[in-house]
Amino acid sequence: MTLPEFFIKQKEAHRARTHQVTVLLREEHMPWRPVPDAISVGEMLRHLWVSEEGVRRAALEGDFSYYEKRIPKGLAAVVGKPQTLGEELANLDRVHEETLTLVKRLPASRWEEERVHEALGIRRKIAVMLMGMNDHEVHHRAQLMTYLRMLGTPAPEPFAKR
Repeated sequence: MTLPEFFIKQKEAHRARTHQVTVLLREEHMPWRPVPDAISVGEMLRHLWVSEEGVRRAALEGDFSYYEKRIPKGLAAVVGKPQTLGEELANLDRVHEETLTLVKRLPASRWEEERVHEALGIRRKIAVMLMGMNDHEVHHRAQLMTYLRMLGTPAPEPFAKR
């Protein structure tokens, strides 16, 4: 299996697990946060797709505009205001599908290319940036599962039992 094939397989598996969690969310959960300064459920959903889109653009196109705003101004500067649960989930699915489509077009030979933004101190291979998107989703899926449990909604175990 090639690295691109592995990434795609992993991304699809992670999204399937994330879907098992997001179907448990309700519109009334969107503004909820465990403490005043924590990210809300809605902000987390929005952050997931906005971040994936921004990291993907940096990795595939060398467009660092997401990082140029995110790093100096913080998460709120790039996330914006969450919409409805349905809209945020639709955007999460849309961005996931766009990422898969674009990554499938990227020749395996390019995965080792570096993306560099000297002013921000970023120097990463495309492969590392893309794999980081998968780790990022797992991190926030676990956060959503914790939030759901705090709200009294049983969430699935973090790993599928075989």
